[in-house]
Amino acid sequence: MIRVAIFEDNFLLRESLFQLVNGTAGLICAGAFANSDNLIYNISKTYPDVVLMDIKMPGKTGIESVLILHDQFPKIKVIMQTVVDDEDKIFASICNGASGYLLKNTPPATLLQSIVEVFEGGAPMTPIIAQKVLEKFRKQSGPTLKEFNNLSNRENEILECLVEGMSYKMIAAARNISIDTVRFHIRNIYEKLHVNSKSEAVVKAMRSKTG
Repeated sequence: MIRVAIFEDNFLLRESLFQLVNGTAGLICAGAFANSDNLIYNISKTYPDVVLMDIKMPGKTGIESVLILHDQFPKIKVIMQTVVDDEDKIFASICNGASGYLLKNTPPATLLQSIVEVFEGGAPMTPIIAQKVLEKFRKQSGPTLKEFNNLSNRENEILECLVEGMSYKMIAAARNISIDTVRFHIRNIYEKLHVNSKSEAVVKAMRSKTG
């Protein structure tokens, strides 16, 4: 059972998401909150696996909140939600540790699929969001990172799959290896790139291609 917490200031949308998650087999809504002012307390009380985080809320913003979650609850996967495809906010959220980014008009079936994907290690993004992220990184400049020279061919292949937003299960199927083998390679990638999460690895990979 995947435990989901929702942070959304719009009452109707929050209730809709609550009902959607609770009405789906394999998912349970552990909590739904109008803001993230009591973020640490609410997360400690509900123990979610995945958080749906509104990027713009009164008080503490979603961008601030995802950084706190990444620092204090690194195992929790965060999907950001917004009505606006603002590339600066997208970039900031991903750099702060978000694992996915969806527009609020995302169809319910796609949203539910994204929750499962991010839980399994994927990085779901609305297509227009993914395109903006890639454009943002292409505009960045920076030196090629020496850490990438230490990656094996297989590790580079798997890192490319992560950049494309593939889940562990999808990588395993695409490369004809087990999920445990995927996890083994990803642990090695994290160690060699000196990162602690998939989003950090993806950010480094994209930045290295702009150098």
